[in-house]
Amino acid sequence: MNLSQLKAAFKKQGCQKIYAKTLSPNDNSKNQVYLGGSFDILNIFPLSEIIADSSGDWKRDRFKASVDFSWLRDDGNLYPAPKAQLVLYPKYPEVRFSGFLARCEKPPSDLMTIRQAGRILFLSSTNQGKIIGYVAAHDSELANEFSHLGNQEELGVFKIISVSKQVANNKNELIKELTRIHGLGWIDSKRLDNQGNVLECKASNCGGYTLEAELGITPNGYSEPDFLGWEIKQYGVKKFRLLNSSVITLMTPEPNGGIYKEESVERFLRIYGYEDQRGREDRINFGGVHRVDEKHKRTELTMNLIGFDIESGKIKNTDGKIALVDESDNVAASWSFSSLLKHWNKKHNQACYIPSLSEKIPKRKYQYGNEILLGIGTDFQLFLGEMTKGNIYYDPGIKMESASTKPKIKRRSQFRIKSGNLKNLYKTNEIIKLNEEEKRR
Repeated sequence: MNLSQLKAAFKKQGCQKIYAKTLSPNDNSKNQVYLGGSFDILNIFPLSEIIADSSGDWKRDRFKASVDFSWLRDDGNLYPAPKAQLVLYPKYPEVRFSGFLARCEKPPSDLMTIRQAGRILFLSSTNQGKIIGYVAAHDSELANEFSHLGNQEELGVFKIISVSKQVANNKNELIKELTRIHGLGWIDSKRLDNQGNVLECKASNCGGYTLEAELGITPNGYSEPDFLGWEIKQYGVKKFRLLNSSVITLMTPEPNGGIYKEESVERFLRIYGYEDQRGREDRINFGGVHRVDEKHKRTELTMNLIGFDIESGKIKNTDGKIALVDESDNVAASWSFSSLLKHWNKKHNQACYIPSLSEKIPKRKYQYGNEILLGIGTDFQLFLGEMTKGNIYYDPGIKMESASTKPKIKRRSQFRIKSGNLKNLYKTNEIIKLNEEEKRR
């Protein structure tokens, strides 16, 4: 298989980018394949599940992430490798690939069991959450073509090969589209259904839906980024000159531990909730900003980071978690690092933040700003580091109505950050003024 044939085969499977790594002698089925010295590699490959694995020597404390992986062979067919997984070692940190030959009908064992430098591993992912791999011998035509590609975009240990010219210019296309939308001025509130039909949007959170509708983004069940490989995040501001003062919700994961999960949300609310502050009868609320190591006055809970080393900025315990703890050290609610790793890394490799203004009268409409932030490359440990500084906090809106009769519960757990601190979450940041960027072109 040559490079053109490889691109065509990946494109046929719905792939947009190929990540290529030149393998060292140690990159084999016995020693695992080294994929990088940080967790940001998790941003580009879809994961099925992440679990903490503390078995054996404590030095091998690790996370294991199962993946839906198949080998592409020269016959053009895919051969699933059901035992393939990514192994995350937080102590170093590093990520390795293992189990990629086991129980595979036609694995490339001749190339992945040997200690030979110069082999090339090609990996890509589909919109359906599958990972596809192909390996070329060190003296193959494909390896020779790869070595003569010249300068390529890089991400960690990988060189990135675009399957099509369109993908190579995704950033330019994104800026072009956002410049167009900025030039439209006020846009009537709207949203798209999953068939692409334009519908009226009346809710208070329609700023994101309206922008997505302009970009042609329809709702889907995949965890892929929104637009040409970029996650689109709109946030409301009172004035465009106040870009750093807005509050942005980063993610909304439900607790997977503590009384909240192990007993019930109702039990959690009856213990730690409080009467509605506006006087609405028979209602119990749980809300307010909860920051690390600060006891909340109303809920009397303190948020702790268990298993994270502040000085090194690394996870030191794979059983670690974010926990809301009461004065008796009972865990009211918690989020395991393993669950949040997957949640955080779903869409955050390339994120674009766009400010918006809104009006409600005579009808709801939005206007999108000229200055945007592009963030590239993140790591869940950066998220935890911002929590220790108080920049990211838990700000829930959980309530129980008709508490004494037929309780009706609404869940809303959210981790939030001020827009001025967004840059701390990404390894590369770029602030772009759309009109100026358009003039340069």
